[in-house]
Amino acid sequence: MLVQKLSWITLLLFLYQHGAEAKKMVKKMVVCEGESAHPKCDSGFIKVIKANYGRTDCKTCASGKPANQLSNKLCRTEASLSIMSARCDGRKSCTVPAVNSVFSDPCVGTYKYLDVSYNCIPAKTSVTCENHRSVIKCCKGVIHVHHANYGRRDLATCPHALATTPDCYSPQTSSLRSRCDGKKSCQLNASNSVFSDPCVGVYKYLEVTYSCY
Repeated sequence: MLVQKLSWITLLLFLYQHGAEAKKMVKKMVVCEGESAHPKCDSGFIKVIKANYGRTDCKTCASGKPANQLSNKLCRTEASLSIMSARCDGRKSCTVPAVNSVFSDPCVGTYKYLDVSYNCIPAKTSVTCENHRSVIKCCKGVIHVHHANYGRRDLATCPHALATTPDCYSPQTSSLRSRCDGKKSCQLNASNSVFSDPCVGVYKYLEVTYSCY
């Protein structure tokens, strides 16, 4: 019991220090409606911190647009962060179009933009193809899951005849944290019986980004 408490204290201290350091390394990008955001990490993996698809000022992405399309400064898409996280967290790079079909239209008639802030975090990654099992483990410290998705975010990972779409998102971060955080090792089971089926007929995989603290 004492060892477990010490492990959690160590984890909390590390997260506090990591959070302070991460604030210094935040990357920010803004792309106008109709263009695409391309977050990228040369070192580490993407962790989206903030995101908004909408408009919060009159000057950004304003060139050539009439005043009535720029006047709404209270235009926000509440799901922006979860959408960006589902598409980008735990990856080296990603592409997200700043369009209504991805984020919906929070303010009809307003010309919008996508404002994203993210970090590149040092972490390990694990990929388990559907209907397979694997184990993540820490030789030193304990597991802390940063992001997990059961679905498919590209066509190259776990190649299969049924790998037909790169847009199958089913975030499982909370589920994997409850199963694995604070442990030395954790068994993963990439199965519909565990995570349900987010895209019927598509061959999926479980990807997990984690650190050892």
